[in-house]
Parts: sequence; structure tokens; C-alpha cells
Amino acid sequence: MSLIQELLATPRNASTMSKYTAGSGLMYLAAGALLIAWPGATQALFRDRAFVGDEQGLIRAMGMAVAVIGWLYLFGGRSGARQFVAATVVNRLTFVPAVLLPLAASGLFPHLLVTFAILDAALAVGAWTLIGRRAVAS
Repeated sequence: MSLIQELLATPRNASTMSKYTAGSGLMYLAAGALLIAWPGATQALFRDRAFVGDEQGLIRAMGMAVAVIGWLYLFGGRSGARQFVAATVVNRLTFVPAVLLPLAASGLFPHLLVTFAILDAALAVGAWTLIGRRAVAS
């Protein structure tokens, strides 16, 4: 199989939690692309302070990181691997808030970072709920 064929391959019966994770990945890809293309979204959409130095580049780097995470979530979800979905719950509920919330509390783009922390945690709870439903159904 070629690289493109491998990327486009999907499992026969993707579970709801795999589809949910792939959908989350699309949202992350879109958010990352927005920050790469328009770092000023931090001021226009989130009402954070104006850039005073090279923060525009940092926002673009953050956008790239979010887009890469989205890419991995998209294809992790499309793979149908249940362990991948469970692993995303762990990092979304631990690492993401542990890093983003102290940064926001220090005054670094607080509205943007708190929004990402809350959205990520909410998506993790959604995935965890789907995992729980699967466990009950089994």
C-alpha cells in the first residue's frame, strides 16, 4: 500500500469513541490552523492583550503543536485503537491543565489558554463517558 492509501484506510466498524476522537482531531487541526494563519485571533476572539514582542511567533508555534496533536488524534481515532482513546483521556485531564492553567494564571494569554484547558478537559470527559458506555455494554 502507498502512504496515501495507508492514511485513507479506515477500520471496518469504527466505534463511537474512535469517531469521537477523530472528530476531536479535526477540531484541533482547525484550531491549530487558525492560530498559525491568524495569531491575532488571540486578541480578536479571546480578548487577550496585544503582542508586545515576538509572541506572534509563539502563538504560531502553539498553533503548530495543536495542529500536530489534531493530526495524531484524527488518525489515532481512525485507527480504531481503543487504547489510543483511553490514552487521550489521561493526557487531557492531567498534562494539559497542569501546564496551561499555571501559564494562564501568570498572565500569559489567559483567555486563550484557559479556553483550551477547559475545552480539552470537556472533550476528555466526553471520551471517558463513551469508554464507560462501551464497558457497560460489553
